[in-house]
Amino acid sequence: MSIMKAPENTPVWTDEDRCKACDICVSVCPAGVLAMRYEPHSVLGAMITVVHPESCIGCQECELACPDFAIFVADKKEYKFAKLTEQAKERQKKIVENNYMMLGA
Repeated sequence: MSIMKAPENTPVWTDEDRCKACDICVSVCPAGVLAMRYEPHSVLGAMITVVHPESCIGCQECELACPDFAIFVADKKEYKFAKLTEQAKERQKKIVENNYMMLGA
């Protein structure tokens, strides 16, 4: 559970200063909300990004899996989350197949 106040109207957000680009959060997100983007200034050449915040279901899997406390999910009392759709599941499958990188990147 996040102890941080969510930015207004934002279901999930990241702290890039803490992220080490391990992509664990991307691998556990069932809705294809997260992906890695190319970031030449990062040690691993990638950085987490929220690509489809409107699809976040509020499951908190990403937040719970992050070893560096770099990702946060809004409280269910503060944000109305989406339902998990077949489109979101398919997007997640494609992101995983793309080595966790953003689609089209």
